[in-house]
Amino acid sequence: MGHLRSVDELLWSWTSVIATARTDWERGFALSIARASKRRGWQPTPKQHLLMNRMVDALFASNTELIEDDE
Repeated sequence: MGHLRSVDELLWSWTSVIATARTDWERGFALSIARASKRRGWQPTPKQHLLMNRMVDALFASNTELIEDDE
């Protein structure tokens, strides 16, 4: 796993995470984070932050694979 991104950086990519969720659980988690993030002062728990980071890492990894396949 790469570095732990800031919450703002993770949320910037979050709509793409929702759109590419592979399982019902991932989609449900992503949607719940999207809803919670709209609350003033919300911060994810440490476990949520790690999961969010992993999901964004996976998103970028899959995008890199697509780019490499095109070459």
